Amino acid sequence: MSLHVHELGAPQGRPVLALHGVTGHGLRFRPLAAALPGLRWLCPDLRGHGRSPWTPSWGLEQQVADVLAVLDREGLAEAVVVGHSFGGAVAAHLARRAPERVSRLVLLDPAIGLDPRDMLEAAESTRPDEVFPDADAARADKAQSWKNVPDALLDAEIADHLVPRGEQWAWRYCRAAAVAAWSEMARPAVVPPAGVPTLLLPAGREDFVRPEWVAACRAELDDALTVAEVDAGHMLYLERTAEVADRLRAFLDG
Repeated sequence: MSLHVHELGAPQGRPVLALHGVTGHGLRFRPLAAALPGLRWLCPDLRGHGRSPWTPSWGLEQQVADVLAVLDREGLAEAVVVGHSFGGAVAAHLARRAPERVSRLVLLDPAIGLDPRDMLEAAESTRPDEVFPDADAARADKAQSWKNVPDALLDAEIADHLVPRGEQWAWRYCRAAAVAAWSEMARPAVVPPAGVPTLLLPAGREDFVRPEWVAACRAELDDALTVAEVDAGHMLYLERTAEVADRLRAFLDG
């Protein structure tokens, strides 16, 4: 059951596998891909999201197997792996399982080893159906959580990710898969393995990335870890696209 993959950028460029967060989709990386057009971006909709299969299981091991299958299908021995939020957890577990497939790892405010009580609250809030009478209502609701995301990207989210459900509208993801993802983000934190060059970009206005986890990453990776906080909310690569792109470019050129 293959994932749906959005291909962006230069077909012959250096391959980048970009993994989105819970309730998201691969096209959210379009602004970052546009800022780094020389790369070949492979942006799958993760299982339970977008146009990919919604059938379980939705755990991290299955998500890792799914994205490894994307690399296999594309004939890629390795790729730069970029993960945001839950996608960062998938990326870290991918690097642990198959470090030889990850040339470099980029973690954008990753959601790894989060407080189980917070994840219970998030899962409970995700369980009820979320529908909107029209696209304007959905846009207004998204704007509340994406406070510093440019209007053009809010409009793109509506066009890419909102679908009709009868006479109402809903985001294109499986709510059961999202609930499962919150549970997975409460699992004990893993760190990238030694030897995998890693760029960590925490969002300065959020608290997803814990200092003790960063310390554990430093102990494991030593000089292979680069940390650069971005003064942004959780959607840092949409809020501060140019800055994140510059950090990523310098990391890949290093």
